[in-house]
Parts: sequence; C-alpha cells; structure tokens
Amino acid sequence: MHTLKSQLPCSECGKCFRTKRNLLVHERIHTGERPFSCSECEKCFKQKGDLINHVRRHTGERPFSCSECEKCFSLKGNLIKHRRIHTGERPFSCSECGKYFKEKRNLLVHERIHTGECPFSCLECGKFFRDKRNLLIHERIHTGDRPFFCSECEKCFSQKVHLLAHQKIHTGERPFSCSECNSQFSEKRSLLRHQNIHED
Repeated sequence: MHTLKSQLPCSECGKCFRTKRNLLVHERIHTGERPFSCSECEKCFKQKGDLINHVRRHTGERPFSCSECEKCFSLKGNLIKHRRIHTGERPFSCSECGKYFKEKRNLLVHERIHTGECPFSCLECGKFFRDKRNLLIHERIHTGDRPFFCSECEKCFSQKVHLLAHQKIHTGERPFSCSECNSQFSEKRSLLRHQNIHED
C-alpha cells in the first residue's frame, strides 16, 4: 500500500509540509521575517525567488521568450499566460455553465455572475462591482483621472479601450465592416448603429 512521506507540521497553525525548506518559508508568514532584500530599493521578500523576480524590474531583464512571436517576459508565469494567445488554450472552466477561460483570475470574476457576489464597492457612491479593475475604472468618474493620452493630439481618456478606439482616427484604421454593403468603421458601436439602417 502506498504511504505518504512524513509531514512536517507548523508549530503555529498545524499546517503540514513535506520538506523542511517549505516549512521554513511558510513560518515566515507568522514571524514576518523577510530575509531577502533588494540592493536597489531595499524592498524585502520572504523567498529568494521573489527577490530575483523583483530585481528584473530594475534591470529590465526578460529571460523568458515566446517561441512563436519572440515576445519576452520577466516572469515565467506571464510567458505561460501569453502562450495561450497562440494555442487558444483555456484551461479554467466554470463548474456552473462550462465556459472556459485563459486565466484563473477571469474565471473567479466570471463565477461571481452565478453567486451574485460583488465584493468591491465605491467609497464615493456605494456602487458594487464584481471585479476590482472595474471599480478602479469607475472611480475615475469621481476623481476625473484620465491616465491614457493620445500621443498625436494629447486628448486624454479614462480607459485604455477608449484611447485605442480614438487612435484609429489618426491611423485611418477601419477594422469593422458591414456584411451587407461593405462599409467600414473604426469602432464596433459605429458599425452596430449603421447596421440598424439595413434592419429598418
């Protein structure tokens, strides 16, 4: 009969680990110890690997490259996520409706549709959101923050998607075409408005 390797318990919370190294790393949660410090900014970390990843922000090193498009990344996890663009892989599925996602974060946000959970609230108006990103975008209504600006005309936008749509005015790009008359549009909403002509 197959037996499990000996387990090393944490003296604080009882959680068990298979190796002494993993136990020592875990115990730093309780002690607050961060023995690995960055020589550039003095930020401290619990694990050496976290320090190595952090230092790449200062050096600009990107050792992980995509074999398909040669785009480079500082973290291996980011390369793994990026590869799914090429493979189409969606490894995370919703147990409720079976919808698949490329990233676990997107699955967790989606699952809140089924649970009704909206854990992020706006301190200004009390509106609730399923996703922290949507909360941050919403808060710009109150702050007036417009962090995305066009390098051509310096017009500012609260959302990156609005900037990208605007930039097509300068490039002349019209990626949305009508299947009825082949008219082309820079924005999807303009195409949808146009299609109402054919429906009428």
